[in-house]
Amino acid sequence: MSGAWSVIRHILRITVVVFVALLFLRGSVLELGDQEEQVRAFTRHIEFDYASWSLDAMMRKVRQIGLGTADYLPAEYQSQMVLDYLDLVDQILQYESLLDEYYSNPEITDPETASKPLRTELDQLYERRQHLAPLAEAIFQNQLTSVIDKLDLTLGGQSIPPALYHVTPLPLALIISPRDVIQRDAHISLQHEFTTDQRAALEEQIDQALNVSSLVVNVGGIGMYPTMVIQTTNINWLAEVVAHEWIHNYLNLRPLGVSYGESFELRIINETTASIAGNEVGAALIEQYYPEFAPPPPEPVTESSEDAGPQLSDPVEDESFDYAQDKPFDFRAAMHETRLKADGMLAEGKIEEAEAYMEARRQIFVENGYRIRKLNQAYFAFHGAYADLPGGAAGAAEDPVGKAVRTLRAQSSSLAEFVNRISWMWSFEQLLTVVN
Repeated sequence: MSGAWSVIRHILRITVVVFVALLFLRGSVLELGDQEEQVRAFTRHIEFDYASWSLDAMMRKVRQIGLGTADYLPAEYQSQMVLDYLDLVDQILQYESLLDEYYSNPEITDPETASKPLRTELDQLYERRQHLAPLAEAIFQNQLTSVIDKLDLTLGGQSIPPALYHVTPLPLALIISPRDVIQRDAHISLQHEFTTDQRAALEEQIDQALNVSSLVVNVGGIGMYPTMVIQTTNINWLAEVVAHEWIHNYLNLRPLGVSYGESFELRIINETTASIAGNEVGAALIEQYYPEFAPPPPEPVTESSEDAGPQLSDPVEDESFDYAQDKPFDFRAAMHETRLKADGMLAEGKIEEAEAYMEARRQIFVENGYRIRKLNQAYFAFHGAYADLPGGAAGAAEDPVGKAVRTLRAQSSSLAEFVNRISWMWSFEQLLTVVN
């Protein structure tokens, strides 16, 4: 009887996956505004093909579910299988770095011959990854579903939509902001095979032609279906990103997610909700299945720690603030300070001065080990949408939207109550009414 139920469960899950995937695929073609249409004159030939990727990934997942291999592995081996996969990825990354050295070292006259043994080993590692990756993904998906169920975010034990992700090279994001104010006017996905010099050339073309601020950025995950996740060796990061993107998929079947692009406020609500919930779900997954990787609990706040250094809620206003060698560099406080100052200068119409200020600040970040290629209006327009923490590094001075989302979470008795309440909202006004 148990075997028959297992077959029925797999068939039902495949049906749900196909249905949800078709819904997401139909919604993946966005209506573009005038600004995006102008930008796409420069990007049409290099834009990412989501439809083809989604169909291919969906067929992979249907085959995985049909086989159900992960369901038959002993529970004590499943987590180790995921960790073995991450170790394999780490080994591949190290070997790829060594291979780059062969081709970049001017003293090696015939890098192809010299690197042949290394390339042979890499091919073997790639083959192992090809076989192990689907199983590791299936195990991690099952573990995430189990955690989601314990947090009361499932229907009859099944997550809707099913928790599916696929590790893949991610498209790049081209972000467009006006020069006189920080806001995201366009977000266009580009093919991932795009070098740094090509990114800079495209940005300069668009900036000069349209008088905007543009930036091509990397992303860690995309809420397609199945979810797109970049390759990593960090189990904690993987848990948070996979959970974050599943929350997006959950919201996309409800009014909040459907309304994502209708306003800047709704975009912040969506991203902040996904960040808050994704962090909590990811932490629960690590605690249950990978407790040896759980971070230590935060140190209790004391009067001395409250008074130590610049606080995020009270950023340093003095432009001459000295990031001295005897003080640890506080990236969040410094970036938040930069955002506040840039906002103020733009509000006064000092566009060129603000851009020069952001470039000067970028150099300070680089000097302190943060390799930021470009710091401009588009940078803040992209990173400022994530307001899960008060005084977010790239957030604006007054962020009533992110604060309202955090307030609703604090007022909710559980994560499920918070997610279910906010997912049925479709305006910032509704959120304010509830929290007030």
